[in-house]
Amino acid sequence: MSNGDRQTAVGSVRRLTSADLDRVIEIDHGIAGQSRRGFFENRLGGSLADPTAFISLGFVENGVMQGFALAHMLDGEFGGRHPVAVLDAIGVDQSMRGRGGAHRLMQELQLAARGRGAHALRTQVAWRNEPLIHFLGSAGFRLGGRLVLGRPCAKFPNELRPGEAESEGRDLSEDRISVRSLTQTDLPSIIGIDRDITGRDRSTYFKRKLKDVLRENGVRMSMLAEVDRTPAGFIMARVDYGEFGQAEAEAVLDTIGVDDEFAGQNVGSVLLTQLLTQLANLRVERVRTVVEWNNASLLAFLDRLGFKPTQSLTLALDL
Repeated sequence: MSNGDRQTAVGSVRRLTSADLDRVIEIDHGIAGQSRRGFFENRLGGSLADPTAFISLGFVENGVMQGFALAHMLDGEFGGRHPVAVLDAIGVDQSMRGRGGAHRLMQELQLAARGRGAHALRTQVAWRNEPLIHFLGSAGFRLGGRLVLGRPCAKFPNELRPGEAESEGRDLSEDRISVRSLTQTDLPSIIGIDRDITGRDRSTYFKRKLKDVLRENGVRMSMLAEVDRTPAGFIMARVDYGEFGQAEAEAVLDTIGVDDEFAGQNVGSVLLTQLLTQLANLRVERVRTVVEWNNASLLAFLDRLGFKPTQSLTLALDL
């Protein structure tokens, strides 16, 4: 992401097309100092394939695209009750700084997000990125009530994972829990497990997530756990190369759920450790997730699995 500007922009804003990819990469390279082609190919490809799930805008002046903003829609991650838009990246060509392009993009992004029913716009930023924090603050963002947690995908020294040591009094070991990749036929099971947990039908959210899995927009790591052929829990994660300005591949844990019938029987731990193992095999170094500050049970679970606060801040803008 880039910092913004103060003057009023005289250009126009339009949706990005596949023909804009190289220019977006060029602008971002001038800001970040390196190419994030894989990230932008995935994001723009996803936007073209499913326009309702992504927002991709370009700022054009004198017939030349001079800036961009990319966001995606969320409706239900970790029990969220309202749709939100997540700002993934925003940038303006360095030669155009101070001419209002970034603020114009932000205004149009808010309009587009409201049109999709979003009640807020969210993003993440490294706490040391003072120019970007200043720009987002001037655009109306405030410190959010969510925590960014992360951990290495590789095992910590002396870390024991499910199946490596018997838990006292438990007979449900990793050997009894089978884990496999999600398929389209798993959708009713996922929706049912989640409905029992949240008391809500979030079919739209999970249909979109599973569509992302099957479209393979980026590297997807989403799995179902079964006990005696009965769906017991699920996990949905992805690897995005460059989200929120990240220079290296980092996995994102989107959501995890365990059927109440199997609560306390290591299903969630097995799912998460299977995810960590597969990510480590793919040479992905870290995984992160975002959790509401007052979700005590989820925070405690992630803490037991080695997740700790990162150096990123969450910011939010009410729409």
